[in-house]
Amino acid sequence: MLQSLNARTAPKSHAPERIIQFGEGNFLRCFVDWIIYNMNQRTDFNASVVVVQPIEHGMVDMLNGQDCLYHVNLQGRLDGKPVNELQRIDVISRAINPYTQHAAFLALAEQPEMRFVISNTTEAGITFDPSCRFADAPASSYPGKLTQLLFHRFKTFRGDKSKGLIIMPCELIFLNGHHLKECIYQYIELWKEDFGADYQRFKEWLTKSCYVCATLVDRIVPGFPRKDIARIQQQISYADQLVVQGEAFHLWVIERPENMTVRQLKREFPAEKAGLHVLIAESEKPYHERKVTLLNGPHTVLSPVAYLSGVDIVRDACNHPVIGRYIRKVQFDELMQTLNLPMAELQQFASDVLERFNNPYVDHQVTSIMLNSFPKFETRDLPGLKIYLERKGELPQGLVMGLAAICTYYKGGVRADGAPIQPNDAPEIMQLLADLWATGSTRQVAEGVLAAVQIWHENLNETVPGLTDLLTADLDKIQQLGMLEAVKTIL
Repeated sequence: MLQSLNARTAPKSHAPERIIQFGEGNFLRCFVDWIIYNMNQRTDFNASVVVVQPIEHGMVDMLNGQDCLYHVNLQGRLDGKPVNELQRIDVISRAINPYTQHAAFLALAEQPEMRFVISNTTEAGITFDPSCRFADAPASSYPGKLTQLLFHRFKTFRGDKSKGLIIMPCELIFLNGHHLKECIYQYIELWKEDFGADYQRFKEWLTKSCYVCATLVDRIVPGFPRKDIARIQQQISYADQLVVQGEAFHLWVIERPENMTVRQLKREFPAEKAGLHVLIAESEKPYHERKVTLLNGPHTVLSPVAYLSGVDIVRDACNHPVIGRYIRKVQFDELMQTLNLPMAELQQFASDVLERFNNPYVDHQVTSIMLNSFPKFETRDLPGLKIYLERKGELPQGLVMGLAAICTYYKGGVRADGAPIQPNDAPEIMQLLADLWATGSTRQVAEGVLAAVQIWHENLNETVPGLTDLLTADLDKIQQLGMLEAVKTIL
């Protein structure tokens, strides 16, 4: 008989609440909270996390139902040796929904020991929404909520310089901290009249006393292990409904903020001291370009290509006679050619990535990668597409076919085998694709998608020569031949 998992049935440590975490999803719980757990175990960090749900409907009720206890199952290979381990994570003290617990949300700013803010609100989360008002309870955007929280802290402690926060976003955007800081300043200007006489002092306090870092995160997290959950629950003897599965590999690069030294940040956040692969560096740029291009770039396009070809698992896609060749074409022949690091180093990193994709322990569902596919393509694949065109004088066929697969996936419906095709993105993007496919014209789909300035911040019909024609041709191939046969035409 399995026990319920909660603080009455399992030991739970108690540490001061020092971290506010925007996001309760699989990645943060398997990566950041796992890191904090290990820092607590191995150093005197002694911190617990308060989770804030960044959107109105999320998982905080499930978390609180288990007293924020859950298990992480890490699988893969480290130093050539197989790893398959389970750890119970107990660093989350509580979880708050700011839409129903707004007072409790703002009260976090009043806690003197709070020091860190960590987030993962997806690539679409770090955006400035001018419709947000200071009086909203809460602001709809993550940067808006954070600005409200920071101003409340500034007011509570009367601008005390020692009460600034260290902010470490984990959204997969290059220079994510810089973008987040820019959004906060935009809200300060937008809400200038609401701040009144405090406007200038608050702005100075944010600039001098808060520390916004750019970071890079790297761990593949498939999420809830549906296939293995019965075995795992028997092994741990708890009916844990929040088990999260991830690969054994992890890397977190944290770029020092301009108003703090590397040494100071290492002292405040002693992850390296705990023996973790957390690098506090002068710049995260070289790590970011390599990882986003050679890991996330292939991930983004292999997922719709694989799923529409009837392949559900990343590992199976890598070993598929056609999809496997497609992945290698995108990674080695196209994206690798757009980077400026030594080729031998890039080839080694790309080979390591394929080994991680091919993790024998983890059934990484390709559908779990496809949330917000268009913003992901914009940040992960479009830069490489442009550089490849500039350097080679032609468009990268694999990347364009991947974009065509994303467009086709967003058409919805069912696969040939009856499996549902269920895209998930911002409502306006979903509506755009529905309207474009309703025209019955692949040309209109291609032109309409590429003209979507809200996705690309430019009209790609005009800025990338030949892309409209090639995307239309690939959409036609997929409609006429099916995904798998369409892929064969470019190999």
